[in-house]
Amino acid sequence: MEFKIDTNPTYIQITPVFNSLNANLSGSLREKWTELTQSGSQNFIIDLSNCTTADKDGLEQLVELHAECYSNGQSLVFTGVQGGVLQLMKDTEIDMAINIAPTQVEAVDIISMEILERDLFNEE
Repeated sequence: MEFKIDTNPTYIQITPVFNSLNANLSGSLREKWTELTQSGSQNFIIDLSNCTTADKDGLEQLVELHAECYSNGQSLVFTGVQGGVLQLMKDTEIDMAINIAPTQVEAVDIISMEILERDLFNEE
């Protein structure tokens, strides 16, 4: 799978260059996340704006990736979720299990707030 990677000081944005969010894409996202985590990255935004279709298996793997990120003390936010994909997420209640931001700016805000929260809790 092909991804566009944008590196920022507090997060890395991963944008799949693929139109179907299926188990293959989700598996490739996990591999890319693992690779970037091993290189020291902690916070991720996944821009799904190119994904116009999805299947349940692909979405369930995103939930697993989200849970794994947070169990490692990392942040993960999905943005750019297209109408049909968002509707499937709502139908399967996956939208309640992951962070979804309507815009890039809001995704960055979520990550910034989570970084602050982790810093505050680690001080105590």
